[in-house]
Amino acid sequence: MPELPEVESIRLQLEKFLVGHVIEDVEVRNKKYGVWDKKNIIKGKISGVRRFGKVLVIDLSNDYSVVTHVKMTGQFIYQGPNLKTRVIYTKKVVGGVPGRHTHVIFTLDHGGILYFNDYRRFGWMELTQKSKVKNQNFIKKLGHEFLKDLTRNEFSEIVSKARKPIKVLLMDQTKMAGVGNIYANDALWLAKIYPQRKANGLGKEEQQVLFDAIESVLKEGIKRGGASEQAFVTPDGGEGRYQDFTLVYGREGEPCKTCKTPIKKIKLGGRGTYFCQECQK
Repeated sequence: MPELPEVESIRLQLEKFLVGHVIEDVEVRNKKYGVWDKKNIIKGKISGVRRFGKVLVIDLSNDYSVVTHVKMTGQFIYQGPNLKTRVIYTKKVVGGVPGRHTHVIFTLDHGGILYFNDYRRFGWMELTQKSKVKNQNFIKKLGHEFLKDLTRNEFSEIVSKARKPIKVLLMDQTKMAGVGNIYANDALWLAKIYPQRKANGLGKEEQQVLFDAIESVLKEGIKRGGASEQAFVTPDGGEGRYQDFTLVYGREGEPCKTCKTPIKKIKLGGRGTYFCQECQK
């Protein structure tokens, strides 16, 4: 599932491509993505694109917002005048656009189109009043977010109170938002902390080293446009590149970048967990 860097990469491109466009029509091909009252969206001018953890919010000038979570296979694909260079779509855009996996189509002014594809249909989308966005069921449960409003002291307090394994805690979006499996693995390797250690067993210095490591890998992920591990694509139809720069994630059997010990993989909290048994204690 896309994590903070992937969703931020989507947000950055959507902001670049969409702001200033007026929505002329919306076609919802699958009722799973809502039964929309078109009068609340047509003629709305897109004024901004926000992100809450892994949730995207497209704000309109008419005080409504499109709130959406791409989940595992959701994809926004833009075509129009604000995309100056023609992009050859990655094969991850399954079925093309529009195609059998295209569930929502936004028709924009000046010949622009925004498609939403989702071949496994885990994503969701809804139209709500802008003033109610922060009270949306998913958003209101999110913890404070790395790179935005989670402070070092708050992070330390959360870690110190938790008995669960530190990697599992890092991925609990109700405690702290934005970190998923890829970046949790890499941050723990960078901080030299064993993923199965109990969170409340970390010392103050380890907590601070881990906080810095998390912010470091998230920033690197954003710099690389996210990781196109499964279905993630950017709205121009391209891929991110972080998967080529992971520190430990997905590198089972490869030598540790520090000590050359082969990277191990175990299951923790139902997710593949990668670590160096020599460096991470």
